[in-house]
Amino acid sequence: MLGERIRKLRKQKKLTLEALAGTGLTKGMLSLIENNKANPSMESLTHIAGQLGVELAELLGEVSSEELRSVLEKGEKIHNTPLAVLPDKSMQLIELIAPFIDKLTQGFESARLMEIYSYALQREKKPDWQKYLKRAADIFDQMNISSNRTAIGIFLSNISFHQHDYRKALEIFLIERKEIETNHAYIEPMARLDLDYHEAILLFAVGEYEAAVEAMENALAFSKEKRIFYLIDDLYRLAAAHAWMDKNKRKMDYYLKKLKQYGEFADDSISIYFYRLFQIIELISEKKEYSKALDKAESFLSDPERMKDYDTWFNLEKAKALYYLGRYEEALQTIEKVGSINNHHPIDLTNHYIKDTFKALILAELGRHEEAITAAETAVENLAPMPDSQLKRFSLEALVKIRGDRVL
Repeated sequence: MLGERIRKLRKQKKLTLEALAGTGLTKGMLSLIENNKANPSMESLTHIAGQLGVELAELLGEVSSEELRSVLEKGEKIHNTPLAVLPDKSMQLIELIAPFIDKLTQGFESARLMEIYSYALQREKKPDWQKYLKRAADIFDQMNISSNRTAIGIFLSNISFHQHDYRKALEIFLIERKEIETNHAYIEPMARLDLDYHEAILLFAVGEYEAAVEAMENALAFSKEKRIFYLIDDLYRLAAAHAWMDKNKRKMDYYLKKLKQYGEFADDSISIYFYRLFQIIELISEKKEYSKALDKAESFLSDPERMKDYDTWFNLEKAKALYYLGRYEEALQTIEKVGSINNHHPIDLTNHYIKDTFKALILAELGRHEEAITAAETAVENLAPMPDSQLKRFSLEALVKIRGDRVL
């Protein structure tokens, strides 16, 4: 209790009742406070805290701002460490923040710690994460900190997105966006870009292409207007991928050119790799220059300094090129190297699921028809929830063809 904390601190400081009371309190009143027989005013508490040389928050049993900043600094370091480097980071965050969670009241440090704590609880499938995240969101609203409030809205939407329930993800996002725009008179430019970008992603995911393109182009225009290059590469990649799936070569070429220029300007490897990958995709799907595509894919895969996260995509294109060149055994060996992906967007998933269609076509050419049918059925099943696209139609046509060939 309060009186016991005051007595304990007084004895730690080796102060008598008279010394602690000073000129601001009587010795008798201080004795009553220490024995919890009198409730001190805020003025008296401030005086006692000053005499003890502690912050009022510490006297009241709350966490000092200095201690909160220290915990937040440790929490941010863990939170920003990649999962591959720190697999148990969610549990580490829970253990770090849990002792303080009920003492977090107001201020940025409290809200941010509750935000990080909620994310960790949700990822570990533990209860009460919604309660703490709501409290964090309310504080960010009160403080008009739109960047963190936007991050919370996107996080809530992404739970359904990662479960591939794209329609629900969009519904949650639109509710969150409306709340943010209602409660924040000013939205930071990067938060606004986050909102536009994620809205475009979700609209593409549910097949609302016209609205998605509008949201994406709004984001690009805003980015150029404010001269903010945050997310510009992601927007160019999204635009190029959609244009390719929509068979709009003019737009695809335009956005790929922009992406290449950005990659060279910012020395951004991911943008350059994406540009190189789409060069190969175009060589295979449009120009039918399979040998040239194969050379480019092998050039990337033989580079010891490459980003190996892209191996899956380049191996897939290499396997396609080998298939069209009639080198079926090599194509099968290569397509077996196509690993899993961590992406959850339908555009990425569609391009990845098509691997089973090509595996089926390769197996059919090798006379392994039962395996070919199984692979083709897997592709069609995986692609079923995805929005309509040329790749989805190609997959279904391949299954019909392989089944027909088997009957013959």
